[in-house]
Amino acid sequence: QVHVVESGGGLVQAGGSLRLACAASGGTSSTFAMGWFRQAPGKEREFVAAIRWSGGVTYYADFVKGRFTISRDNAKNILYLQMNNSKPEDTAVYYCAAGVRYGSNWSRSYGYDYWGQGTQVTVSS
Repeated sequence: QVHVVESGGGLVQAGGSLRLACAASGGTSSTFAMGWFRQAPGKEREFVAAIRWSGGVTYYADFVKGRFTISRDNAKNILYLQMNNSKPEDTAVYYCAAGVRYGSNWSRSYGYDYWGQGTQVTVSS
């Protein structure tokens, strides 16, 4: 079992930057990928970015390409999401997730097995 805890959320002005972190513990050696999802009020949870834990291949939703960067520190088992040029529509609760099933669809929430509690990001205009 993998336990993940997000941190780094907060309030940022439009155009500003924020870095989210997700600390993973437990059965991290079985993790194939980790991802970030977000959910705004009244909307469904949506994919933001993902990274394969071994090899570092990354995947991004079109609406964050060029603005957000996902990365990981394998030695510390920490996942990051660097958010640059933030927009008010980026306001949401951001969730970290870990997937342990090989070949899962990393851009879909059903591809992940363990989830954090989320961290609120608010971008003011």
